[in-house]
Amino acid sequence: MYHMTSMTDPHQGQFRLSMLFNDTRYRSLTYQAIAAIILALVIWYLGNNLMQNLRAAGLNISFGFLGDPAGYDISQRLVEYDSQSSHARASIVGILNTLLVSFLACLTATVFGVVAGVLRLSNNWLVSKLMAVYVEIFRNIPVLIWIIIIFTIMTAVMPAPRDFRGDTPEASMLLDMFAFTNRGVYIPGPFFTSPLFANPFLNWVLVLAVLAGSLFATRRLGRWATAVQEQSGLRPTTWYYSLAIWLVPVGLLLLVMGLAWEAPALKGFNFKGGIKIGGALIALWFALSIYTGAFIAENVRAGIQAISKGQTEAAGALGLRPRRTMNLVVLPQALRVIIPPLISHYLNITKNSSLAIAVGYADVTATLGGITLNQTGRAIECVLLLMLFYLTISLLISVGMNFYNKSVKLKER
Repeated sequence: MYHMTSMTDPHQGQFRLSMLFNDTRYRSLTYQAIAAIILALVIWYLGNNLMQNLRAAGLNISFGFLGDPAGYDISQRLVEYDSQSSHARASIVGILNTLLVSFLACLTATVFGVVAGVLRLSNNWLVSKLMAVYVEIFRNIPVLIWIIIIFTIMTAVMPAPRDFRGDTPEASMLLDMFAFTNRGVYIPGPFFTSPLFANPFLNWVLVLAVLAGSLFATRRLGRWATAVQEQSGLRPTTWYYSLAIWLVPVGLLLLVMGLAWEAPALKGFNFKGGIKIGGALIALWFALSIYTGAFIAENVRAGIQAISKGQTEAAGALGLRPRRTMNLVVLPQALRVIIPPLISHYLNITKNSSLAIAVGYADVTATLGGITLNQTGRAIECVLLLMLFYLTISLLISVGMNFYNKSVKLKER
């Protein structure tokens, strides 16, 4: 009897160098290794050429300038800073400002996009057409133009701080706590009368840690409720437990630390106290949100239309109302289509935040890549740090969203 083998079976014999190119088991790895070596050589050549040119020009790469005094002020900041702080401190302020506007824009753009995407599929002709007009207008005009338009409208329409002064002021504060001016919006600011730490930042870190623990506890509670439902067929009511988990721990902590609020007040030529949300921040935040929200709306619409109509009909047969059908049946399945392009939109928001320099918002591009670069002349170092920052943030966003995408994808049984 003859032993029959297929032509695709791997050859069982001694390893030879020719197998690196002829054997399909090693060929792809060989080409990848060659490509990696060529890329490393190209990078080494470019880096070596750069260093030689710098030495010929009497220059060198050094990051010592980060410890020198910055010499400029930043109005919108999340940490303590003054003109005598170092360039490194100014860069940190710019990084935090970039992260702030990117985080806020990602949240609001998602809300705008989901609402517009769902309403664009509405049976109401007027509502669907209005959402179509929103999508077509805002996504076809560059975001820089929207930033400038919103900032110009704010500075031209909103009242100046002096309009709040006098016996018969032209403008008044909302509820004596909120002031809307052409310089920005002033809102009450929280502070602690009995803080646990001398550093205010550490107190807020503790609050966030308690909220993170509440999130972990509610997820454990949800998994327990799911396990009970799988065993008994009935899901226990847990909403009041979840509410208590969220409110009680953080409420007790804030009570112990004596949470209070400082309302803004007009002193001199401007408002003092509370929290100032600058006009540049508002313009950048809102422009990025409405611009990116138009793109997200199209992704949401495509994701919903990708779900079979049979899902909606089955939910209706079970007695679910259209709104609950959308929330419980359609959108959870549509997320598998929406999430991948949503990652790109979040990355675009982070990178488009560098347009803040057009309205004077001190993000990392304006501080490290603008004023610091011009003062120190360290263009290569500043650009390298900028590239490293944006690369790191983009990779972190991609990793986080890919992790979430894997958690909602279909699991094979």
